[in-house]
Amino acid sequence: MLLGYNTNGLAHHRLEDALVLLAEEGYESVAITLDAGALDPYSQDLSRQVARTRDTLDRLGLHRVVETGARYLLNPRKKHDPTLLDPDPKRRALRADFLRRAGVIAADLDAEAISLWSGALPNAVSDDQALDRLASELRPLIDDAEARCITLAFEPEPGMFIDTFARFAALDDRLRHPLFQLTVDVGHVHCIEDGNVADHVRSWGPRIRNVHIEDMARGVHEHLMFGEGTIDFPPVLAALAEVGYTGGLHVELSRHSHAAVEAVRASAAFLRPMLVGPGRVKGA
Repeated sequence: MLLGYNTNGLAHHRLEDALVLLAEEGYESVAITLDAGALDPYSQDLSRQVARTRDTLDRLGLHRVVETGARYLLNPRKKHDPTLLDPDPKRRALRADFLRRAGVIAADLDAEAISLWSGALPNAVSDDQALDRLASELRPLIDDAEARCITLAFEPEPGMFIDTFARFAALDDRLRHPLFQLTVDVGHVHCIEDGNVADHVRSWGPRIRNVHIEDMARGVHEHLMFGEGTIDFPPVLAALAEVGYTGGLHVELSRHSHAAVEAVRASAAFLRPMLVGPGRVKGA
């Protein structure tokens, strides 16, 4: 596994400064959240920004994934709006267009995956109707990803329609494509799923293409600094090593940007000792 960090926790840094900071602090992978200040897909000079960012990533030796969870990029007045589940097809198309643009950026960056989620269900429909709506929007995105050889790593998230592995499985049954895989957020699993995180990692190991990590208390969806929640981390990291996961272990502390340097250093100090030993796959 590769020690990684999500740029949504470095929101007050220029992207290039954030990448240099992470590399200097020993991080090997970065999850780049596309946002107003970080490779905005609607920027007029996007191609120049992407080329420069790829050069920086390559120079620093950073692995990379693209994240699509910016809060207000598509709607400055409502977080995470619109989504692929919106009842209005025109609004769903806004999210789909953003995700297609993210795919182009990911390909140009030579990223390993795009991470995405469902969003909350905004109107009263049955689960089957919602799954059909979501699957119909995802199929053309999967086709685009296939054309660019980019993996879509779908993240179940508390508070969203696809919130558990069971609901992901129901969606996956409708899609069944080798490029449709999983982002696993360790805190989310601890928060919402029954049982322990390590067992879920073992069950879903072959599907995992991206990992988010932070501390969290069971039943409370709040991303916490390591040591402030109730997760037992060594068994989780051992399970990830056991299933052969060699990608980025991306710290996700989006509400810690005001103290980003301290969070970057504290997270590395906490996680790095657990990434040394037989389960360590460096530079994969």
